[in-house]
Amino acid sequence: MPDLNRECGELAWSALLPHFARGAVIRVAPELDLIDVAHRFGNNDTAQVQAWLETAAVSRATDDDARRWNRVKPVFRAIVMAPWVLVQERAITNQGLHAC
Repeated sequence: MPDLNRECGELAWSALLPHFARGAVIRVAPELDLIDVAHRFGNNDTAQVQAWLETAAVSRATDDDARRWNRVKPVFRAIVMAPWVLVQERAITNQGLHAC
């Protein structure tokens, strides 16, 4: 498995649009660690992924998400775990944007 810390990067909503159009964008709740979620996807940890899906902590991006993202133009932390693109909206902290 690749070093996911190095694979994590920033993407603008405009860069995610093609992935959203093919249904591949997966939202990850801000309270989850994006790198951990990516590891679980990559290691086929179906029990944990299913638990997150059931609580909507991880979910496929919806049309409502896309409409909001079109309005607010967020920047995302993102990792590709083919065929999925796992994303979190970046949180603003007192020190600026939260890094991957």
